[in-house]
Order: sequence, then C-alpha cells, then structure tokens
Amino acid sequence: MPIESEQFELPTFSTHDNMQSETRYDPPLATYGRTEQEEAEVLLSEGENDKNAEMLRQRRDLIRLSISFFLFGMINNVLYVIILSAALDLVPPSTPKGIIAFWNITPSIVAKFSWPYILKGRIRYVRRLIGCCFLSVTGMIVVATSEALSPRLFGIGCASLASGLGELTFLQLSTTFHPPSVAGRGVGYFASGTGAAGLVGALLWWEIRGLGVRIGVGVSSILPFAIPLTYFLLLPRADAFSTLLLPDIEDAAPSTSEYTQLPVSEEDAGEAVAETAPLKTKALTMGEKWQLLKPMLLRYMLPLFCVYLFEYTINQGVAPTLIYPVPTPESSPVFGRIIHSIRDYYPLWQLVYQSTVFLSRSSLSLGLPALPTRALPIPSIIQGFLLITLASESALGYFPESLATGFVFLLISIEGICGGLSYVNAYFRAGQEPAEPHERAFKMGAIGLADSLGILAASLVAMPTEIALCRAQVGRGRPLCREV
Repeated sequence: MPIESEQFELPTFSTHDNMQSETRYDPPLATYGRTEQEEAEVLLSEGENDKNAEMLRQRRDLIRLSISFFLFGMINNVLYVIILSAALDLVPPSTPKGIIAFWNITPSIVAKFSWPYILKGRIRYVRRLIGCCFLSVTGMIVVATSEALSPRLFGIGCASLASGLGELTFLQLSTTFHPPSVAGRGVGYFASGTGAAGLVGALLWWEIRGLGVRIGVGVSSILPFAIPLTYFLLLPRADAFSTLLLPDIEDAAPSTSEYTQLPVSEEDAGEAVAETAPLKTKALTMGEKWQLLKPMLLRYMLPLFCVYLFEYTINQGVAPTLIYPVPTPESSPVFGRIIHSIRDYYPLWQLVYQSTVFLSRSSLSLGLPALPTRALPIPSIIQGFLLITLASESALGYFPESLATGFVFLLISIEGICGGLSYVNAYFRAGQEPAEPHERAFKMGAIGLADSLGILAASLVAMPTEIALCRAQVGRGRPLCREV
C-alpha cells in the first residue's frame, strides 16, 4: 500500500508584512531594558553630539577662511606697498616720485576694467591666481636686476597688473561663499590683509633698504608663491557653510531666489554644491552690467574715488616734501631716535600711513560695526581737508618747527584711518546687498575701478604738486626737498 506523501503548506507573506520585516528596527543590546523615554533621551543626545561636531567643523572652517583671505589680501598688496615705499630708491632724485605711482597703478586699472566690464563667461580662479603669481614674481625680478629706469618701470607694471587682477579676483571669490554673512567675513579679513600689507611692506622696506634695490626687491619676489599655496591647502570649499549652524553668524542679506554656489575653479565646473537649483553661470550683457553699476556710482564708487584721489595725492605729491631738519634726542626724545637723516622722513610717513590703514581696514574683522551706507562720503570729506592742510604746511610752513613733525604725524594717521574705513565699508556694504551670485560677483569686481582711477588721477596730480611745493619751499629759503 503506497504511503501517502505528506502535504506541507508554505506560509505566505504579504508585501506589507515584508516591508514591516525589512524596516523593523532592532535596537542594540545596550538599549534593551530601557524605557521609551530613556531611548528618546539617548537619540536626542546623539543628535546634539552630531550637531556640536558639525558646529565645531564650521568654526574651524571659518578660521581657515579668515586666515586664507587675510593672506590673500596681504600677499597680493605687499609688493605694491614695497614699490611705493622704495620710490626714493627706485628713481633718480630729480625724477618726481609720482611716476612710480603712475606705473604702479595704470596696469592695475587695465585689469580692473577689462575683466569685470568687458570679459564674459565663468570666472576661472585657478588660472587667474597662477597667472598673477607668475606676473608678480617676474615683475619684481626685473626691478631687482635692472639699473635703468625704463626696465624698472616695466617690472613695476607687471607687478601692478598682477595686483589689480588679484584684488578683484579675491573679492569676487568671496561671493562664492554663502550665506552673504560668511562672504562678508571674507571681505573683512581680505581688507584687513591689504592693510597689513601696507604695514608689512613699509616695515620690510624700512629694514632691508640698506641692502640696496637688488637684494631687497629680489628677496620680496618669493612672497607671491604663498597665494596658490593658500588657495589649494588652506581655503575651505565654498560649500562648507551651505547649512550654517553657528548662531553668531546670520544670513543678513538673503538672495532674491534659490541659491547655488558658483564653482570655485574650473575643476569644479561640473560640480554643483547645492541641489536646490541648477548651476547659474549666466553671462551679463553690457546693458545688465550698466543697470547694476548705476546705483553704485554715487553710493560707493564716488566716495572711494575721492578718498583715493586725496590720500594718494598726499602720499606721492605732498609727503615727499614734508621734510624738516633732523631732530636730536634732546630736542625730540621720540623722533630724534627714529629720524637720522632727512631721507628718513618719507619712509616714516609711509609707515605711519600704512599702520593706521591696517587698523581701520581691520575694523570689521575686529568686530566693530560697519559704517552705514549714508556715512560713506564722510571719510572723503575729511581726506580733502587733510590734503589742503598738509599742502599748505608744505608750501608755507606755518606749523611751529618744534611741533611740526608731531602735527604731521597726527594728520597722516587720520588720513590712514579715513582711507581704510572707506575701503572696507564700501566693499562690505556692496557685498551684503541682495543679488544673484553672478550679479554680486560683478559688483564686487566693478567697484575696484573707482579706487584705481582715484590713484591714477592722484599720480598725475602728484607730480606737478611735488614740483610746485618744492619750488615754494626753495623760494622761502628752505631747500631740503632738493637735498633728499
């Protein structure tokens, strides 16, 4: 009799049961025996730990960003300052020092006009920075190895072109960081770095000018290599602050639409760091650029132009003639120990100016509030008054001789403060205005034309001003300006 096979019925599972089985959460052994409240507290604690770790990372990235932009500003401008501080040593005594300022700014204007106003397309930061480094090094080597005036002026022009292109590039680079409050932090530290460049450059030349132009300028030619090193090794990625958790950093000026970071370099061109919208690389037309430029002319650019026109006329046309008899330690305990010949006056005025510029350009990075937009013309008004006062003193000599050096020291300090405040606040306020990323990048690059045009105009005014003031001093029996 055949044995009847046993029938087994396979169990069936619904799709719903499978999903529940797959998504069932098996807590680790350490959680068995806990109440639901205790488990919730553990999960909350783990979430807080993750948040604290992310906040710590963002604070570290903010420090890296601050140091990076500070170094960008300092290295980019330090050669410019060294050249201005070395003006007396780079040209013959009979040559107006304004010619150095002219060649130190004209190529910079070409860069600041050509790139943001004429050129179109995406900004290629890596190519720009490497090109700026090459031009700076080449220019300084030419200055160091040449004895004639013409090749030195050519080398100065190369360094100027690199400095102008570098400045607008770094200011535009700050706009790739979001929110605008983080970008504003970059602008503040970049401005502080440019102020430090003045101080470092003037101090550096004060110390090494005794070595001569060949060694002094030659040593400074290695400084530009710090820029690409900082960019590749220290600067955080632009998406490091895409979800900002720091309570003390707020988005004060949100974009008018959904935001996507511009690529930081051509290598990142295919990489969108935010997923909320497509990558925006729209090229602005000339008409659109003009519409963006018009409201900035009176608000930011005219005050910047006037400040730089007045202060560089003082620095290149008036300061070289503010020369007095060499004080003794007995007659002047402070200046008698600093000034040992009449050739020390001009580098001293440059050092005073650059020191106060550094302090005022660092105002935002030191936590001081920014000037209101309506107050931006005030520094230019004060600067105009200082120009008239110092030019009158040079021509007429109405300061008491025992107090003249101290008075000039004070007035040049105020000059530096006004110039630094105007620079950092104009760029900061422009960067905080609501705008699309590509529009904000254009605005930051376009404003730079104003201060460069002011410096160019000052270099043209400074040359006849220096000659006229020196002639006035000789006419009243004081030929010190011709003995420098």
